[in-house]
Amino acid sequence: MGTVEVGPLHPSTSTSTFSATKEHFAIDKNNDDDDESPIEEVRLTVTNTDDPNLPVWTFRMWFLGLLSCGLLSFLNQFFSYRTEPLIITQITVQVAVLPIGHFLAAVLPTAKFRIPGFGSRLFSLNPSPFNMKEHVLISIFANAGSAFGNGSAYAVMIIDIIKAFYRRKISFFAGWLLIITTQVLGYGWAGLLRKYVVEPAHMWWPSTLVQVSLFRALHEKEGSGQRMSRAKFFLIALICSFSWYLVPGYLFSTLSTISWVCWVFSKSVTAQQLGSGMRGLGLGAVTLDWSVVASFLFSPLICPFFAIVNVFLGYAMVIYVVMPIGYWGLDLYGARRFPIFSSHLFTAQGQRYNISAIVNNKFELDLVQYEQQGRLHLSMFFALTYGFGFATVASTLTHVGLFYGREIYDRFRASYRGKEDIHTKLMRKYDDIPSWWFYILLGVTFAVSLVLCIFLNDQVQMPWWGLLFACAIAFIFTLPISIITATTNQTPGLNIITEYVMGLIIPGRPIANVCFKVYGYMSMAQAVSFLSDFKLGHYMKIPPRSMFIVQFIGTVLAGTINIAVAWWLLNSIENICQDDLLPPDSPWTCPGDRVFFDASVIWGLVGPKRIFGSLGYYSSMNWFFLGGALGPFVVWLFHKAFPKQAWIPLINLPVLLGATAMMPPATPLNYNAWIIVGTIFNFFVFRYRKQWWQRYNYILSAALDAGVAFMAVLLYFTVGMENKGLTWWGTNGEHCNLATCPTAQGINVDGCPVH
Repeated sequence: MGTVEVGPLHPSTSTSTFSATKEHFAIDKNNDDDDESPIEEVRLTVTNTDDPNLPVWTFRMWFLGLLSCGLLSFLNQFFSYRTEPLIITQITVQVAVLPIGHFLAAVLPTAKFRIPGFGSRLFSLNPSPFNMKEHVLISIFANAGSAFGNGSAYAVMIIDIIKAFYRRKISFFAGWLLIITTQVLGYGWAGLLRKYVVEPAHMWWPSTLVQVSLFRALHEKEGSGQRMSRAKFFLIALICSFSWYLVPGYLFSTLSTISWVCWVFSKSVTAQQLGSGMRGLGLGAVTLDWSVVASFLFSPLICPFFAIVNVFLGYAMVIYVVMPIGYWGLDLYGARRFPIFSSHLFTAQGQRYNISAIVNNKFELDLVQYEQQGRLHLSMFFALTYGFGFATVASTLTHVGLFYGREIYDRFRASYRGKEDIHTKLMRKYDDIPSWWFYILLGVTFAVSLVLCIFLNDQVQMPWWGLLFACAIAFIFTLPISIITATTNQTPGLNIITEYVMGLIIPGRPIANVCFKVYGYMSMAQAVSFLSDFKLGHYMKIPPRSMFIVQFIGTVLAGTINIAVAWWLLNSIENICQDDLLPPDSPWTCPGDRVFFDASVIWGLVGPKRIFGSLGYYSSMNWFFLGGALGPFVVWLFHKAFPKQAWIPLINLPVLLGATAMMPPATPLNYNAWIIVGTIFNFFVFRYRKQWWQRYNYILSAALDAGVAFMAVLLYFTVGMENKGLTWWGTNGEHCNLATCPTAQGINVDGCPVH
């Protein structure tokens, strides 16, 4: 929703925030005296052997790694502007490159040759069979291409809102520097923290074990039975996904958003508010489009069922309990004057707020115009998402402290006094990364960032001391948040804190606010992602220097492709992101950028004092901070009072409160489809067809993602660029035009009935 970033629900980053139970984090002290890992899950998942002779710097690794990184960065940036922004994760590459790697190993020549400048050393395009270490490095490349699970570089949205929403200019060079520095800055101090959160056995990073399990499963020998091979299944599913997406993606786009309640009650505002999957509460709304299912929350096939249940409980509580009571019952914050579900900004009379009118020539707030147009208003749902965001941040810190504080402390102490486990000992065979690599990287990146803020300040607005402040916040929080992530799989976000703080310090400067947020939040998030990948390499016995080089090259390549694609689309698609100026079936509505833009207006241009402070209409939202902080304390007291009730500590308030953190831009339709599909595969199929699930579930997810992506790009290059669209009932959207109408008396909006 632009205020609280939630770890994506897939194994490469955080499968979850939702898996924290006391049993998972108990230290097995019986194993502290030998080489075995003291963590049972690690002992069950990670092998204690290594073959240091396996080649990793192969032609196959570089070719497939660079190709994967480039392809994912292109596709994810391309899709980020679409109404259903499908994010293709490294899981897709992890599955897809396996048969390609084996194919290259079968056809490339094995002849050895010398390269001038490398002495007598011999090289080969095909030194050995395709191995797991090559596969891991290719996946690390791919993870950089998906911006470590976020889809594309976070800073690209700054370029998007400047060009598409504020209609101002920023140079390509300034935008490139902004993206690369924010993506790379965190690597410097992450490298300096490796000895604290990567090497110690008690820093076990639970999410990496899912990756390890998948790598081992994919590299198991195929049996000689009658079962279809994974490669053949992947190819068939890919072709089916590719072919089918032609229907909802072009021929019959209404199949993406089937809101049948709107069809039945075509003249009822209330019915359409209830039934619209895109602009209402989504009752009965379904989809036949995989991009809708996998948007925002990622593929439900790779999310554990207990996580789906937690998300469902929080989602149902907010959408089907809090929302109806607040909108129809209490008319909270004048809710009926605005649409029931919207991320737009409004005047007191329910009209769209003219943001461009309150921005002066210096790209700052024009107070005279602001007072003339009146205070900024949010839809009730948008206001509540900020409140729940405040509560989620506070409850995460309290929940982790109360339920896992002792475990974190014990682990951190054990990381100092404990013996090296077998994995750390095996990694000693490889040359470590010299500390000066990280010092140079940190120094150069910081210097370039400083140059950007001083000499290109007219484009980024942020003062040099703002960069120092943002880096200080990120650096201070990187170690504790890394420890929390490494031991509990929960990653508190800093973005809501950074934008709130900067909005209080420098109100009226929207780009300064988002730059501060990106430098403060994203550099910390990149550091944590970098350390998580390093732990994966630690478990898989990848030479550390190889990991560093692959991550760095992948990040720079991905960021460069991200801004190139963004620049191309922003300059070639007329009225991109302006949903009120686009045709009703246009896919270029940029939902994520819309929320990012609104956040820049709320926190930067207008400022939190005028919205959430004493001058604001929504000052009561700050009580959510207190409620979120106290909630886990109440659960903890009940757990202490009734220790035999095993279900009490499973009440995870950060999960319940943050379940709808992706709304907006995600919609009830996305959540409904995600929950239904996830339940089918990860409950029913997992329970009753476990062998099929174990063999094909991840492969199916990867094939569906890839098929949709390739067809969507093909459609754009063949018919989209020429504006050769179809126009009939089945391509005119979800047919819920009245869902955006207000219901308060005296509020008149074009296209809506008068009350």
